[in-house]
Amino acid sequence: MEEQFILRVPPSVAERIDRLLSENESSEEDKSLDLSFCEDGRSGTFVIGNDHFPVSLMDLPCVVESFKTYDDCALVKTADIGQMIMVREPGDSTPDAVEYRHGLTPPMRDALNEQEEEGDGNARHANRKDAPSPQLKQPDIAEAGANTGAPARSDSDESDDSM
Repeated sequence: MEEQFILRVPPSVAERIDRLLSENESSEEDKSLDLSFCEDGRSGTFVIGNDHFPVSLMDLPCVVESFKTYDDCALVKTADIGQMIMVREPGDSTPDAVEYRHGLTPPMRDALNEQEEEGDGNARHANRKDAPSPQLKQPDIAEAGANTGAPARSDSDESDDSM
């Protein structure tokens, strides 16, 4: 498997990366890309040309599978992606949490809260301890032979065959 990541950038940075990767002539100032992280491993700097942008490494709420194809027919799984590098504008605030609340697509908005509400048994929450379930009281069962009344009937004996 390959190592892959999601790189989420602001629209202005996306345009510059697109120009850099396109066949067209790009300006000399956009010719370099660099990504470096601080010692904490969760924050760093993304450099394109002479501009520096802050980045954060965020955990995704679920794993995203990545595929590629060689013949436009068969897909080959190449990686499980669980983290995203989020590039921010220089004035934007740093995220408080290391876990991104939302997925990559609009239907996954607030996915982390949805998983917690459902209690889906996700490995991420495997160590969470739930409150113990109340113990049910066992009914008293009479000893065998103590019931000298009418023989026990099953539900099938009460069925109506008149139809």
